[in-house]
This record gives sequence, C-alpha cells and structure tokens, in this order.
Amino acid sequence: MKKEIRIALVAIAGIVVLFFGMNFLKGLQLFANDNTYYISFDDISGLSPSSPIYANGFKVGTVKSISYDYNKPGDITVAVGLDKALKVPKGSHAEIVSDLLGNVQINLVLGNAVSSMLPVGGHIDGMKNEGTMGKAADMIPQVQQLLPKLDSILASLNVLFADPAIASSLHNVEHITSDLTTTTKQLNTLMAELNKNVPVLMSKANGVLENSQQLTASLASVDVEGTMKKIDNTLANIEQFSNQLNDNKGSLGLLMNDRSLFDNLNATMAHADSLMLDLRAHPKRYVHFSVFGKKDK
Repeated sequence: MKKEIRIALVAIAGIVVLFFGMNFLKGLQLFANDNTYYISFDDISGLSPSSPIYANGFKVGTVKSISYDYNKPGDITVAVGLDKALKVPKGSHAEIVSDLLGNVQINLVLGNAVSSMLPVGGHIDGMKNEGTMGKAADMIPQVQQLLPKLDSILASLNVLFADPAIASSLHNVEHITSDLTTTTKQLNTLMAELNKNVPVLMSKANGVLENSQQLTASLASVDVEGTMKKIDNTLANIEQFSNQLNDNKGSLGLLMNDRSLFDNLNATMAHADSLMLDLRAHPKRYVHFSVFGKKDK
C-alpha cells in the first residue's frame, strides 16, 4: 500500500513539474508579479499566447490569453501581462509586428501623457504594423504594372543582342582597348623621357633668364637721354646741310640750283672730251719727241 502511495505521489509530482516546465518554456509564469491589461485587435496575424511584448525594444511582458467574440466578428481581445514596474500612460497603443521568418510580437508604443496613467485592467488600442512585408505587399500592384514593360524591354534586348553588329562592335571595342593600352605605354615612355629632359630644359631656361636679366641691366645702364641728344644734334646738322643745299647763296646751293653753272660745266666737259679725241687722233700736235733732239715740224 505504501509503495502504491509513493508511486502516485511521484506521478503527481512529475505531472506538476511537467506542467510548470511547459508553461516556463512557453514564457508563462503562473506566479508572476505582473499587471493584466487588455488590447483590442481586428486581426492578430498569427499572434499566440506566450508571444513577447516589447516597449522600446525591451521585453516588458507576454501574451496571457486570446479571446474571439463570435457575436462580433473581427473583435479580438488579447489579455497581456505587463511588468508591475511599468506604468502605461493614456494614449498608448500596441502594434503587432511580424518579421520575414514569421515571428510575431507586440510592440507597446507608450504615450506622452506622463501625468495620466491607464489603470490596471484597462484597454489599450491595438493595430497591425505591416512592416517590411506590408510595404512589399503595397508594391505588388506597381510591380504588376511594370511587368509588361519589363517583358517588352527584355524582348528588345534579345533582338538587340541577336544583331551581329553587336558582336562586331564588341570586337572593335577589344581592338580599341588594346590600342589604348599601347597608347598608354607610349605616353608613359614619353613622360619618362620628359622627366629626364626637364632638368636640362630648366637649366637652359635659367640660362635664358639670366641672359635676359643681363640684357635688362645693360639696357638700364644705357644713357638714353644722352643718346637722344646726339641723335637730335645729328638731325639738326642734317637739316642745316639740307637747308644749305636748298639755299642759292652757298656754293653747294649754286652748284645744285644755278642752271647756267650747270650748262657751263656741261660745255667744259664737252670741250675736254673734244680735246681728248683730238689728242688721240693727232698726238704729234701736242707731244714733240725726238731721239736726237730734233724738232718735228
């Protein structure tokens, strides 16, 4: 009899431990020190008891139970247990959020009315936050509108790529690329030569600059004022000489401007020319020469 009682007690203890263990794994705490609030939803999107509740990313409670009002379709009440240390301001609301892996949780968005708190057992407005999946669902109509255009674009691309000219152009691009590579090598060689010659060119440029500086110094040392005075004197002398040539009173002026003197000179030159001709024709008339000193008459 005692053995049977022991077996029964062990079985009862195992059942109790199993019950508490299952609830602990679900996130439920039977003797938890929390406050119960109620949240109303019209769609819980797979929310289940023991689902976590977060406020600003920190876990503040779990879902205790979910009840569906069959008399009012779409009216779902979720009982949640929140940490007693958490005070819920009025105007707070709850959002159901699901990720890409299907995990569902409630985010509690606390209101700003710090002076007015929601009493324990009060109701919190609930809504569904579509998140990334909701945004993706909103984009589906736009994607459907783009699909015909994408088909047309792909068909045009197929026709374009089937054109033999594309292959020829790609082949030409390969040749152009090789030519550019060759040109780049030549430019590198040219730049290397320029880098070698730059010091020489710079030294020559420095020499030219030094010569320019010397020339500038020489020009600066020239007595420009004295030179200009000499030029002015020379021009004055030339002007005076020109005036004398034009003046009929001077010898040069008479020689250049007196017609009679010019005619007399021409006559004298003509007589001298006749004399020379006669001298050549009859030299004996003007020159008397004899070996024995006898005159030739």
